[in-house]
Amino acid sequence: MKKFFILLMILLLPLVNVEAGHLEDISARGKIRIGTTGDYIPMSYLNPATGEYEGIDAELSKIIAASLGVKIEYVPTTWPTLAADMQAEKFDIALCGISRNFARAKTMAMSDAYGEGLFGKTILCRKSDAKKFKSVADLNKPTVRIMINPGGTNEKFARANLPNAKLIVHEENADIPIQIAEGKADIMITETVEAVSWVKREPRLAAPLVDKPFEGTRHSCGILMAKGDQEFLNYVNFVLAELRMDGTLEKLEIKYLGRKANASKRL
Repeated sequence: MKKFFILLMILLLPLVNVEAGHLEDISARGKIRIGTTGDYIPMSYLNPATGEYEGIDAELSKIIAASLGVKIEYVPTTWPTLAADMQAEKFDIALCGISRNFARAKTMAMSDAYGEGLFGKTILCRKSDAKKFKSVADLNKPTVRIMINPGGTNEKFARANLPNAKLIVHEENADIPIQIAEGKADIMITETVEAVSWVKREPRLAAPLVDKPFEGTRHSCGILMAKGDQEFLNYVNFVLAELRMDGTLEKLEIKYLGRKANASKRL
């Protein structure tokens, strides 16, 4: 009889959920842990004056938390450590303008896209230098100093496409535009949405190629999470789908990312 019960338990073990999913953990905790770099205008930027996070990802974070009836606990991360921190489950999700790409999808889960058609690699430079830079060839010279933040797709693009330029790694991504404006470097490789935002904030800067992102760099963003919890991924995608359906996502993309309003949707 004892052997029978042992065998029965072995057979039933795969059916027992011994580990609660993220939704259960978040509900029990009363908080959702959101990983963010806080250095990327207009996605997720920690405003030093207010101590508050700003941007479209900050707005999406609030909406996801409200839908779950929980508070937000922001967990700072960096671009070089983002993947390792996510896989170590230091946070439940990450939102900070994270590009959807195959490399990330192989090791982590990514939500459905947002910001589609709005992202692509471009440059920031001083307004006085704007006419000098018209192509990648103009950047790929030993006399051109290009400042990049480590660990993200900007560094990857620069190292792959600009081997002849002088690359300067600067740890604080949010500080690079000011470094460019002050002449510490000539170029920042960045995203179109970030370039547009900084030109509005800093009159010394220009984004001469913003209307023509570098070939092959267009992409969308997604919410990052660890693999293995399909229920949680489905929930996040459900929230995004609802925001897309009721027009909230479009409004946020117009406000933060420069999307043009699609009047035909409202006819």
